[in-house]
Amino acid sequence: MWIEQVVVRTVAMKLNTPFKSGVDTISTKVFLVVEVHHEDGTIGYGEGLAFEKPYYTEETVETMKHMLETVLIPLIVKRPLNHPSDVHALFAPIRRNMMAKAAIETAVWDLYAQLQKKPLAMLLGGTQQQIEVGVAIGLQPTEQQLVARIQQALDEGYKRIKVKITPQQDVALLQTIRKHFPDIALMADANSAYTLDDIPKLQALDAFQLLMIEQPLAHDDLVDHATLQQHIQTPICLDESICSLDDVKRAVKLGSCKIVNIKLARVGGFTEAMRIHDYCHEHGLGVWCGGMLEGGIARSHALALASLPNFIYAADIAGADRYWQRDIVTPMMMSHDAHIAVPQQNGRGYTVDVAYLEHVTIGKKTY
Repeated sequence: MWIEQVVVRTVAMKLNTPFKSGVDTISTKVFLVVEVHHEDGTIGYGEGLAFEKPYYTEETVETMKHMLETVLIPLIVKRPLNHPSDVHALFAPIRRNMMAKAAIETAVWDLYAQLQKKPLAMLLGGTQQQIEVGVAIGLQPTEQQLVARIQQALDEGYKRIKVKITPQQDVALLQTIRKHFPDIALMADANSAYTLDDIPKLQALDAFQLLMIEQPLAHDDLVDHATLQQHIQTPICLDESICSLDDVKRAVKLGSCKIVNIKLARVGGFTEAMRIHDYCHEHGLGVWCGGMLEGGIARSHALALASLPNFIYAADIAGADRYWQRDIVTPMMMSHDAHIAVPQQNGRGYTVDVAYLEHVTIGKKTY
């Protein structure tokens, strides 16, 4: 592959409804779309999914732009690449900045799949033809609205529900959910809102038969999670703490979790995500594919990743119509009976809607 040029777009897409976590409320998602242009005119696409504020990781939209322009793009433009894994190797000396790295690395994988005339999922080693998906529901203003949102998701066919919790909204919130939905597959995402001082409160969550509790303690912690897992029955799933295969190895050694959430953006792209998947498979940890309020490009990439065999929990991909009136790919990714089919077409399987991408672009630079 020869990357002739790279285009970085800043995109702003309004969500159907605001998404509230324990730390922020997002009404419009601002993110990057990265295009890698091959010499024959073929374009691979990726998304830079850091938020505008550094609440999820230390990266933001602006830091991604800086890293792409000054460090990462110069490493891959106008130089031969034999395989997308070459990008991972070229970026290895650069510390962190995983979301900026993933924006390019996934775009190169996207390009490679098109040039090879093979489905992206097949190139990754995917074996699943249908991906079970669940939904994530942010904190709601009232219990009635929360119950209504869950019922709506269930009516749409979704079987696994993820809800956000905080130390101020946890036990009572889960009691309300279980009162109305005693048997649904339910998980809770804590977004690092707790400490070991909250062990009694977290032990109380065992009563709600959760599939897992996601990242209850500090975003960069492995040690305290190991202590917590010894005190609770609910499986801990690590999210923000897992940015590399080395992080997973440490978590396994310490006993920090029983499940791992793999997000392409958080681990720097497909190459590292596949290494994490394989290691977890070998060591008996199930994995699942988390979501980042993606546009259709990153959503199609996540679908391909989730086709690997050890993704045994419902993914946070869901139908794009839950989030957007119109997406930047066609057709809009839709779920049917809580499943999305893995595309069999070459490349990502979804066509970029160039006209709409231009419409939602608020900044653009070519390198």
